[in-house]
Amino acid sequence: MRQVIRIVNRLLLGLGGLLLVAAGGSVLAVGLGVRPPAWWVYDGRHDVLLGDTARTRWRDTGWWWPAVIAVLAALVLLALWWLAAVLRRRRPGEVLVDTGDGAGALLHGRALEDALAGGAERTPGVDRAHVRLTGRRRAPGARMRLLLRPHADPGRALRLLAGRTLTQARDSAGLAALPAEVRFRTAGHRAERVS
Repeated sequence: MRQVIRIVNRLLLGLGGLLLVAAGGSVLAVGLGVRPPAWWVYDGRHDVLLGDTARTRWRDTGWWWPAVIAVLAALVLLALWWLAAVLRRRRPGEVLVDTGDGAGALLHGRALEDALAGGAERTPGVDRAHVRLTGRRRAPGARMRLLLRPHADPGRALRLLAGRTLTQARDSAGLAALPAEVRFRTAGHRAERVS
């Protein structure tokens, strides 16, 4: 689902940017004296985008300006929500490690992710691993996606992962707990021709 949201986000940003560049470029081109096509919104460098007739057309109706303000307010709120969703960090950039002297140290989140992925890939039956940290820097968690080899036992792989990799990471970082969500996929067999 996150991948879909990321793709939609990039598509909307790209389309919005493309529309803004096209509109701004066309206004600039007409302003510099380029002759626009006959179907264009305005025809010359002294023409305006919104003339007096179009601007004052709905002035006498009572619903026009409240509707315009409501639509613009909704667009601003939607844009602010989108900006907040894009800027929100979904994973900790660093993890606070208990060094035992009371001061502590900071460990980069990617380093812990790489260490967990490397340990998971050394687990028998696991072909590839992708790890993403969740939570806060004082109480991180892990979201792991593991690709199992054909005919691997997921229960055994999970026991080894919890007993070795997660325990080592938790103890090395001095964490009280390191909760993990593990998702398995299995590698499919490729058809081979036998002669």
